[in-house]
Amino acid sequence: MDSESHKSTATKLVYMANQIATFFHTQPKDEAVAGVADHINHFWEPRMREQFFAILEQEDNGFDPLVVEAAKHIRKPGPVPA
Repeated sequence: MDSESHKSTATKLVYMANQIATFFHTQPKDEAVAGVADHINHFWEPRMREQFFAILEQEDNGFDPLVVEAAKHIRKPGPVPA
């Protein structure tokens, strides 16, 4: 994957995660954190979650603070079976 398509994918993942957070901002904080994490755990495939955690490690990642908080509850993908 070239750097431009990787950047585009990263931008899309940040946008999608922030859209999820926007939906859950109307709920109490604990429920919002759980809602964001549950949504990403259930609907994002392992490759998306792997990229999510790689983006999260960057200093200026662009994630909504609710997404950052929810990341503690998002499952990290394991190794792909051979």
